[in-house]
Amino acid sequence: MNNSLTLADLHSSWPDFTRKINLFLEELGLAQLGLECDHAALRVNSASVADELSNALCSDGVVISNNMINGRPILIIELNTPLQLTNLTIDCIELPYPGSKQYPIEGWEHIELVLPCQANNCEQLTQALVERVPHLADVIDNKTEIKVKLSSPSGEHERLANPTIAFKKGNICIKVHPHGIKEVIASEQVEP
Repeated sequence: MNNSLTLADLHSSWPDFTRKINLFLEELGLAQLGLECDHAALRVNSASVADELSNALCSDGVVISNNMINGRPILIIELNTPLQLTNLTIDCIELPYPGSKQYPIEGWEHIELVLPCQANNCEQLTQALVERVPHLADVIDNKTEIKVKLSSPSGEHERLANPTIAFKKGNICIKVHPHGIKEVIASEQVEP
């Protein structure tokens, strides 16, 4: 996509993105877990495109979080009309403003699934996930072509540990974490 990514582009690319995500969910063995998908995320290469998409998305939604994460603003927009991904309802979109990295493809980049557990770090989250989907042990140990990244991103006001496992294949990514985005946002409102 070019530098004029629009809301119409996002709507037209959603079916292909969901097809690829569904195939990847099946391959990973996550489809049968019935996990909540708390949000889908976009990638853009310019602040002007991020501004335009934010304005367009807010015509059918509202910004529920505008937080600095890893040195750049990231908006969470709750949609009035949720997106559908097969049997998953997605009511939030993550719109990160660009950092120094340029993405080869702008548009839909990943979804995030909530694996309810008490994990406070990546090791505990990995253990909880592998207990439910044992064959992911080899994937997480980098014994397959699927790239895996373990991280613990946090916003400047975040109080809730939310370790993340990202599975990436080609230009499709699925992330798993223990707490939903709205729960994380609520934790930011609590005084330390």
